[in-house]
Amino acid sequence: MADNDRIEGSMKQAEGKLKEGAGKMTGDQKLEAEGKAKQAEGKVQNAVGGMKDSLKD
Repeated sequence: MADNDRIEGSMKQAEGKLKEGAGKMTGDQKLEAEGKAKQAEGKVQNAVGGMKDSLKD
């Protein structure tokens, strides 16, 4: 079973993609930047979850 960090990280990445896309479509640079930051946060959380999974094995 996947670690909760990996699941939450993937959800944050998806949310970030949506925010970034909405920001690009509307020309809202702040929303676009927030989306990119959320994606980065999700990637880090996903990596932490991957490390936890590898330690379990």
